Amino acid sequence: MLRGWRNRLAEGRVRPGAGEPLARFRWWQVFTRSLLTHTSVRPDGTTAEYAVDIRRGGDGGDGVVRARLYLDGSLLAYSKVPARFAVPGGHIEVAVGTFGVKRGHYVSATGEETRLVPDPASAEGRRAQLHRTHPRLSRLISIVSTVLVVIGLSVTVPQLLQTLSEAPFIADSIGTFQSPINLPIAANVAIGFAAVVGSAERATRMRSSWLDDLAS
Repeated sequence: MLRGWRNRLAEGRVRPGAGEPLARFRWWQVFTRSLLTHTSVRPDGTTAEYAVDIRRGGDGGDGVVRARLYLDGSLLAYSKVPARFAVPGGHIEVAVGTFGVKRGHYVSATGEETRLVPDPASAEGRRAQLHRTHPRLSRLISIVSTVLVVIGLSVTVPQLLQTLSEAPFIADSIGTFQSPINLPIAANVAIGFAAVVGSAERATRMRSSWLDDLAS
């Protein structure tokens, strides 16, 4: 029920495009733009080329992060994220977190999910290429990035709880929480930076979640 309500809300944010052409991905956009594609076959046997363009820093006019859906290179629709675009045979769903795209999938009417393919020039595309050419190194990087996020979360949350519990109205009502971890500022900064690096790497694989936002 809740998921259905969220889907209807996302669908209600979609606005029609005016057919503007899809801009080519440039190398300097690797940290600020995500471009994902999906190819489907029409009933007549021809292919439909969909592309989802996301400027992760937000649009220049108002700073709002939007997903733009292109069909065969022309703007079909756009929406604030999270976005859910209706396409023949299903939907294209997009969600963005602090560090990048969290979800980019085509979901068929029967519920089958297919991940969208990142543009080779994008951060996601370069990360996918690394996984294809050096799978062992890729898996090692994946493990390290997850460990960094978990460490960051383990260090940040207890200290944050202690700080919050020291607020007078909380301390007077339920007492204070003493964190088992109390590190120097420099150590906290280093761990926080490492967690950000780990979260950024996870985002290039579209694996980031609320844990990344919390840990970093």
